[in-house]
Amino acid sequence: MRTFGLLGKNIDYSFSRTYFNEKFEKEEIAAVYKNFDIQNIEKLPELLKRNDISGLNVTIPYKQEVIKFLDHLDTHAREINAVNVVKFKDGKLIGFNTDFIGFTEAIKPHLKKYHQKALILGTGGASKAVAYGLKLLKIKSTFVSRNPESDQISYEQLDKNLMLEHQLIINTTPLGTFPEIQLHPNIPFDLITQNHLIFDLIYNPEKTALLKNAENRNATILNGLKMLEIQADEAWKIWNQ
Repeated sequence: MRTFGLLGKNIDYSFSRTYFNEKFEKEEIAAVYKNFDIQNIEKLPELLKRNDISGLNVTIPYKQEVIKFLDHLDTHAREINAVNVVKFKDGKLIGFNTDFIGFTEAIKPHLKKYHQKALILGTGGASKAVAYGLKLLKIKSTFVSRNPESDQISYEQLDKNLMLEHQLIINTTPLGTFPEIQLHPNIPFDLITQNHLIFDLIYNPEKTALLKNAENRNATILNGLKMLEIQADEAWKIWNQ
């Protein structure tokens, strides 16, 4: 019986646990998937003393913090500087990133020729994978942050010109996640058009406040469920290589 799990903080809502345990049962795989909920990343070495873990997913807020505990990163994870999959191999911990695969494969069917530039809301670990995926899709991106650095912009700077120029908007912040479903990033919804594609990485609720507001402006909306399913399947491939 192999054990896999999700490393994160306050992750009772976890998609991964349900997804993988249903997969294991359906495909008659002798494995179990657990939540490894730790309040501080410094608790990880204690968890790793267990010798029954075959692989980990990593979620908020540890996608970047986990790196210092790993022995090696694959090429994509190194460039993104964020890890959401850890493989245990020959006593070594190897970090991978499948978020960028999930993102690109989920969004590609919905892209139009005018989706040339994107705004990425948030600057955490998931945002790095989204930026990397957009780069592979040859879409220019700009980070939007509450505390912008030199190469980023603030929410207050989102004027008519910027909103019309960037007709693809991806939310990588946790704002709007259950149970605080009334929250949303502070973007000017009155400047959203029917040509905008709004992708919210959140999947619970299915339709966040951000997506509802965008839908009211006749924009195309997507939640993060398909992305999660794809990245989970890619993680399973890595663990079994």
